Amino acid sequence: MIKTNEQFDFIIDKCKEIYTKKLTDYGTAWRILRPSSFTDQILIKAQRIRSFELKKIQKINEDISSEYIGIINYAIMALIQLELGASDNVELNNKIAIELYEKYIFNAKSLMEKKNHDYDEAWRNMRISSYTDLILMKIFRTKQIEDNLGKTIISEGVDANYFDMVNYAIFALIKLEF
Repeated sequence: MIKTNEQFDFIIDKCKEIYTKKLTDYGTAWRILRPSSFTDQILIKAQRIRSFELKKIQKINEDISSEYIGIINYAIMALIQLELGASDNVELNNKIAIELYEKYIFNAKSLMEKKNHDYDEAWRNMRISSYTDLILMKIFRTKQIEDNLGKTIISEGVDANYFDMVNYAIFALIKLEF
């Protein structure tokens, strides 16, 4: 478990660095997006990964890792949006945006640690393509919940699906990196 926590932190440091640099470049323009728009952005990234996996050929030379990082960062921004709500005022202090990012990454890591304990690190025996498929399944579940205006009968909400997307993408990056 210590190894997993260290690898998780290593991946998150990379993701947070990109998030922080993009805050400097773009500010918090993403605050205009509704949660469903984040879901669609994550869908585009996951479908691109799946396309790479199936076709084995890329016409744009970007590695798959950047797409998983995009999934993580968009899912964290979506969780922030769920808390704050979409806003026509896109200005959010960068310090607060980073604090919120850290809050949701901490929550994702805490969830991972609990599940990892219960499942005995079963994720290490999975194929990277399975993470892609699971992320896509979580996206389609999220879209259905969004289409149902957030109402569920028995299922977890949108936030639980975003957390799972974050953790599956981190697992994929750990396997790609280590």
